Amino acid sequence: MWVASPREPDFEIPIKHFQGKTNRFRFSSVLAVVLSLCFVSCGFCDEPAMVSAPLGFEISGFDRTRTWVSQNGVFAFGFLECCQKDDDGFLVGVRYNLGDKTVNIPVWAVGGGLRVSMNSTIKLSMDGRLILFENPSGLIFWSSSTSSLGVKKATLLNNGNLVLVGNGDRVLWESFHSPTSTLLPGQSLLFPQTLRAPSTKSISSYYNFVIRRSGELALVWENNVTYWSSHLSFSSSITIKEARFDADGFLRLIDGTNRTVWSTSSNDFKDPSVTLRHLRMDSDGNLRIYSWDNVLHEWKIAWQAVGNQCDVFGSCGLYGLCRFNSTGPVCDCLYQDSSNWGASFVTMDSGGFGCKKMVDLSNCKMNTSMLDMKQSVLYGLYPPQDVHMMLNEKKCKEYCSNDPTCIAATSKNDGSGICTIKRTSFISGYRNPSVPATSFLKVCLVPQAVSAQQSDPHFNPKPIPTLSKGFIDREVDNKKFVGAVALVVFVTVSGLLTFETFVFWFVYHRRKIKAQARIPFSKDAQMNAHYSVLIRLSFEEIKDLTGNFADQLGPTVYKGVLPNKRPVIAKKLNDATANEKDFRVAVSNLGGMHHRNLVSLKGFCFEANHRFLLYDYVHNGSLDNWLFNMEQGQNDGNLQQRFDIALGVARALAYLHSECQVCVAHGNLKLENVLLDEKLAPKLTDFGLRSLLQKEAASSSESPAERDIYMFGEMLLQIVTHRRDILSNSLQHLTDSMDEKLNLEDCTDSEGISRVMRIALWCMQNQPFLRPTIVEVVKVLEGTLSVDRPPFPFTLRQDQMDEAALSEIQVGS
Repeated sequence: MWVASPREPDFEIPIKHFQGKTNRFRFSSVLAVVLSLCFVSCGFCDEPAMVSAPLGFEISGFDRTRTWVSQNGVFAFGFLECCQKDDDGFLVGVRYNLGDKTVNIPVWAVGGGLRVSMNSTIKLSMDGRLILFENPSGLIFWSSSTSSLGVKKATLLNNGNLVLVGNGDRVLWESFHSPTSTLLPGQSLLFPQTLRAPSTKSISSYYNFVIRRSGELALVWENNVTYWSSHLSFSSSITIKEARFDADGFLRLIDGTNRTVWSTSSNDFKDPSVTLRHLRMDSDGNLRIYSWDNVLHEWKIAWQAVGNQCDVFGSCGLYGLCRFNSTGPVCDCLYQDSSNWGASFVTMDSGGFGCKKMVDLSNCKMNTSMLDMKQSVLYGLYPPQDVHMMLNEKKCKEYCSNDPTCIAATSKNDGSGICTIKRTSFISGYRNPSVPATSFLKVCLVPQAVSAQQSDPHFNPKPIPTLSKGFIDREVDNKKFVGAVALVVFVTVSGLLTFETFVFWFVYHRRKIKAQARIPFSKDAQMNAHYSVLIRLSFEEIKDLTGNFADQLGPTVYKGVLPNKRPVIAKKLNDATANEKDFRVAVSNLGGMHHRNLVSLKGFCFEANHRFLLYDYVHNGSLDNWLFNMEQGQNDGNLQQRFDIALGVARALAYLHSECQVCVAHGNLKLENVLLDEKLAPKLTDFGLRSLLQKEAASSSESPAERDIYMFGEMLLQIVTHRRDILSNSLQHLTDSMDEKLNLEDCTDSEGISRVMRIALWCMQNQPFLRPTIVEVVKVLEGTLSVDRPPFPFTLRQDQMDEAALSEIQVGS
C-alpha cells in the first residue's frame, strides 16, 4: 500500500560489476568460486550465491533463513534475523554475510525500515515490480513501482547494491538511490535524502544525517536541533551535487564540476588491508565510519562525527545525565530519589535509559529546594522553552528557586553571565570536568532529621537527662503553688490568643476570597509572562478577560487578554452532557499535552450553564482564512509552504495518536481548526476533548482515530488543490484540473504533488482498515515513503462522492 520510495534512477545507466549476459565465464565457474569462498574465506556465506533472480522469484517470512547472496558472498538479501523481535516484526533488505550474526548488520531496508510479520513475502513479480506483501490477503506494503519499465531480472551486486535490470543490462532501479541508515562505498547522498538512525520501536528515530539545500552536512535531532555540521566555508555560488562515500574511507562533498569542496576520512584511509567499509547513522545519534578487521573478524570504529558522545543532543534520553568514566560515556539519572519525599506514590514513567520521571513539584509534601550540579549543563528536550537572562550564579539560583514555573537552570561561568531558565520537565544534560557551568535542579525538600537517619545507619538520638528523686522531693513543696498559678494563667492566655487568632484568620480569609473574585489570576500570572499552570476560571472571570465577549473571532470563539497582557482565546463548549469529574480529568490530560504543532491549553471554566476552554492566541488566524480569504496569488505560488503546513498537521496528529499515553483522536479536524503562527507554522486547536470524554457511538463502523485519517485526507486535497469544496465535482475532474494546472505552470514538484494526492486518496478510503496510520502518512509527506495507487475501482464514502466518477480515477505515478 504505502511504500519506501527510492529516488527515480537514470534509465540509461549501465550495470556496474554486473555478471550477466556479457560475462565471459560460465555460471558453473562462478558457482565453484563462490562455493570455495564459503568454506575457505572466513565462512562468509551460508549458501551458494545467486547471480540473478528471474521474474517470479520470492522469499517467504516463514522461510526467513533463506537468503539471496551476492556473487562475492559478502552481502545477502532477505528477511533480516538480526532485528528479530516478536513485538517489532522483521526487516527485509540487504545485510552483510560475514558469518557471525553479530557482524551481519543491515545496510539497506525496504520501506525505510518498514517492519512486517513473518506472514509476509518479498517477490519479484511478473510485471517487473519488487513487492513486499502480506499473505494471504495480498495487501502490498511496499513496491519498487517499476511495473512499466521492462524489468527482466534482479541481482545483488558485489558492492551491496540491489538492482533491477531490463534489456541490454540497463539498471532500471537500484537500492543505492534510496539509502536508509547506511552508505556503502560508491553510494551518494543527495538533497533532500537523509540517513535515519535505526530504532527498536515502530516509531522512527529522532536522529538524522541530512544534506541541506546549501550542501552542508549536519546531524539533527527531530529536524530542529543541529548538534554537528560540516561547517562549509566556500562561496555561496558553488552548487553541491552530492555527498559521496568512497572505498578509500573518505566522505566527500562534490560540486557540479566533480571537484571535492569538503572531505573527512577514517583513520585507516587508503589502508590496502581494509577491504570493507561503510558509513552508518547509529541509534545513539552519532555518525561513524566502520572498517572490517580481517584478523579479529569484527567491525572497528575508524571515525565518528561527534568525538564526545555526551555532545550528542539527548544522548541519555529523558531525565538522563551523560558523563565519562574510565570505560567511556555512561548515563546517570538526574536525581535518584526525586519521588520519595514529594508524594505518597512513585512515578514510574521513565526516559530512554530507565530514569524515573521527575516528580510533579506541585505534589511536594514540603517546600522545594535547589540541587547544585557542578560542571553540568542541562537543557530542555521538549518543548524548547528555555529563557536566557544576564544573571550571576547566585542570582540565577535564586531566580529559579522563586519562580514557580522554573524546573531547572544553568549558569555559565565562562564570563558571559548567561543564566538559562528551563520551564519544561522534559530535561536531559551532560557533565564534564572541563565544562565552566553550574546547573540547579528544583526538587522536593527532604526533611533534615529523616535525611540524617537515612544517611547514617548508626544514628541514635541522645537521651534527655532527668532530675533525681531527692531533688524533686526538696523542691516540690516550694513550687506547687507557683506551678498551679502559672498553669491557670497559661491556660487563660492561650485561650484568648487562640480565639483572637481564629477571628483574625476568618476575617483575612473572607477578604482574600473577595479579592480573588475580583482578580482573575494570582500574582505569578500577572508578573510572569511564562506562567503555564492550568487554571480554573469562573464565568465572571471569562467575561472580564474577553471584555464581555466584545471581540468575537468565530461562532463560539472570543479573543481576550490576560492580566500579564498575553492574548488568549476563549472557546465556548456547547456539549453540556459531561459531568464535572469527567470534564476535569479530560481537561487535565489536554493540559499535559505539549507539541510544537498544538495550541497550548491555559485554563478552563466549568459551571452549570457555562463551559469554556482557554487557549493561547495564534496571530495569523486559521488555515481556511489563509488559503481562501487572502489576496489571490499570495498563497498560490508557495507550494512548498503548503506542503510544510500539511506535514506539521500530520505530525501533531501522530503525537496525539501514538505518542500520548492513550490514543487521543482530534475529533473535529478541519481547516478552521488549524491556526498559523508568525512563521506560518501550523498549530492544531479544539483537539481531543470529545475523544477523552468518550462520546463516540458504540455502533460506529470506524474508530475516532480512523475518522481523523479520513478528515486529514480531505484536508490534504483542499491544501494541495487550493479548493474549499473538493467533493462538489468528481475526483476525475479534480485530478484532470490539477494535471492541467501543473502543465500550464511547468511545475517542478509534480512528483511531490502526485505523492500527496495519492496518500490523501488512501486516507479517504471507505473501508477503515485500508487507510494508513498517521505515522505512515508522516513518512510519506517527509519523502521517506512513497505510496502506490489506491485499489481499483476506487471507493470512497457513498454519501459524499459520485459513484459513476469513482471508477475513472487514475492517479499518475
